[in-house]
Amino acid sequence: MKHALQSLAAIGLVLGLTACNTIKGAGEDVEYVGEKTQDAADKVEEELDDE
Repeated sequence: MKHALQSLAAIGLVLGLTACNTIKGAGEDVEYVGEKTQDAADKVEEELDDE
């Protein structure tokens, strides 16, 4: 029983760490999209100011 609990704890730890990396990656993707959206909005604003 002790070995089973240790194995489950190890598996849980690995899955937890994997989830953290996945969430971090998703956050970076969202940040990238936000930056590109902001860049596009800034470009449109500059073009409208030039008119």
